[in-house]
Amino acid sequence: MEKVRAKKHLGQHFLIDENIAKRIADTLTMEKYTKVLEIGPGMGVLTKYLLDKPIETFVIEIDKESVEYLGKHYPKLHHHIFSEDFLRYDIVEAFNKEQFAIIGNFPYNISTQIVFKVLEFRDYIPEFSGMFQKEVAERICERKGTKAYGILSVLTQAFYEPEYLFTVSEHVFNPPPKVKSGVMRMIRKENYQLPCSEKKFFTVVKTAFNQRRKTLRNSLKSLNLPEEMKDDEILNLRPEQLDVNDFIYITQKLEANGV
Repeated sequence: MEKVRAKKHLGQHFLIDENIAKRIADTLTMEKYTKVLEIGPGMGVLTKYLLDKPIETFVIEIDKESVEYLGKHYPKLHHHIFSEDFLRYDIVEAFNKEQFAIIGNFPYNISTQIVFKVLEFRDYIPEFSGMFQKEVAERICERKGTKAYGILSVLTQAFYEPEYLFTVSEHVFNPPPKVKSGVMRMIRKENYQLPCSEKKFFTVVKTAFNQRRKTLRNSLKSLNLPEEMKDDEILNLRPEQLDVNDFIYITQKLEANGV
């Protein structure tokens, strides 16, 4: 069977550098889980290095041509290929609610959606690593005080410890993307349960950053800030000046006042 052709509508850019594929596979710590799911394996350049590891490897691939290619070239993947859309598939049920890691060279057009899906499944995913568009990987790992720091940074860091690992040139893909790529890893925190309502926390973070140039006193007005917070100095700050604990503090204050 000939090689799979990259499909633009699926955001496919096939990695062709074996050394980088191995480096990405080696980002797995293989702690606290015995299974790994690779998203969007394409022709298996990363998959082959995962199959060499002492871990049970599964792949999920929406492209039927890639599924056929993988089935033919990687017999070890027999019964380990999900021909599905990760964003629409209940992978937690497929794994019987066991712990599993996620890895991949993620399609850049849906990479942020993949991260939010991982956050949704965080009870089952202790580790998540792979390649993103460089600016997205940086945004996830960014700390407070910068322009890149935003909703994705705070919500990710509430539950995981992200780390930017290395940058990848556009020239190691076929076809090459127009941007550089970045590899990062997220390890779930030991205590990742928030001491406040998660729904309210998400609302506070998103509301704050939706008007990121304003101080929190103005951007959070729609949440009906309680009277006792009116003189709180934290409200004089802009959202990029707050870390996860600061947003938890605001959420707790709102909850304590029935907001």
